[in-house]
Amino acid sequence: MSGHVGDLSPKQEEALAKFRENIQDILPLLPAQDDYYILKWLRARCFDLQKSEAMLRKHVEYRKRMDAEHILEWQAPEVVQKYMTGGRCGYDREGCPIWYEIIGPLDAKGILFSVSKQDLLKKKFQDCEILRGLCDAQTEKLGKKIESVIMVYDFEGLSLKHLWKPAVEAYSELLSMFEENYPECLKHAFIIKAPKLFPVAYNLVKRFLSEDTRKKIVILGANWKEALLNHIDAKELPVEYGGTLTDPDGDPKCKSKLNYGGEVPKKYYMRDQLKTQYEHSVVVSRGSSHQVEYEILFPGCVLRWQFMSDSADIGFGVFLKTKVGARQHAGDMSEIFANQRYNAHMVPEDGSLTCADAGIYVLRFDNTYSYLHAKKISYTVEVLLPDKKAEAGFKQLDNQLEVLTLNDA
Repeated sequence: MSGHVGDLSPKQEEALAKFRENIQDILPLLPAQDDYYILKWLRARCFDLQKSEAMLRKHVEYRKRMDAEHILEWQAPEVVQKYMTGGRCGYDREGCPIWYEIIGPLDAKGILFSVSKQDLLKKKFQDCEILRGLCDAQTEKLGKKIESVIMVYDFEGLSLKHLWKPAVEAYSELLSMFEENYPECLKHAFIIKAPKLFPVAYNLVKRFLSEDTRKKIVILGANWKEALLNHIDAKELPVEYGGTLTDPDGDPKCKSKLNYGGEVPKKYYMRDQLKTQYEHSVVVSRGSSHQVEYEILFPGCVLRWQFMSDSADIGFGVFLKTKVGARQHAGDMSEIFANQRYNAHMVPEDGSLTCADAGIYVLRFDNTYSYLHAKKISYTVEVLLPDKKAEAGFKQLDNQLEVLTLNDA
């Protein structure tokens, strides 16, 4: 195949030639040198030569750090191989590889307690390099340029545990790695089986996605199987996802290609907690409690907290005020998250809840049972809001409406 790309304006042709000249010194370090590959970096930065060059040079440094030359031989830790969900399976109707992310059975906490973040980044980098190699192989095989992948995100089973702060932060880093090192490589990202919590999850990570990526996210409604078949031939799509593809042994989930994860056994744990920076600290006097108030303006928001105590246990519960204004005693408020004692001096506590109602929510640290000791508490509390466009779309998304795009999100 020719390395030359048509349909460029004279100005873009000129920019491409100039860009190629500017990056002569790093060209041999790139995985491809043709115009198709070089143009990805220019397009990602709207043909701004300086920004495109900075992005590409940063990528070359990243390839060195990740030992790109040997990445395909690298073996991920066993726990990642066994419990990191998703994988590659099949090609779309135009020959582009398909990658699945299966969110529900992913035990993010178990994985983050068992491996370093560097290992996760390396695994994601390896996956991306495998997909890039598959695009090259498809180009060769089909005689037309294949340079992008389809992603299918299966959100069935998304729950509050997936919104654990370190897990969201780790996933955001993986998204950033993809955005910074694989521009113009995503064809579509199809979201299927997304629950009501999805707009909150999306709002947490959308700032790590380029505008171009956001435009390619498509949320499919109840008829997602038919919608996927518009893009993917039935024989390339697992039975689990509405096609006819099975493993050789007839498994409809194609487990030889897709990993469905599960709870990570504690034998893999290298640590029992992650280092956390807390935003606040307070001393709760003996025989008393400390209340922190958060106003929730509309239902569907998520309250997320992390706390630890020094030297002894502490009680904790979440309440909803029954009248606005003055401080209320626990007994006068609605108990939303049962008050109980936690050994937060041994293992930091974290949790979250979806607020079913608007109102003033009170997080209460309870030391009323201790007549001798004050307790020092360190804590962080956040209110997670849903992405409004995704949420509004969800309200319309039914059998009649096939897709919702988030390009204005």
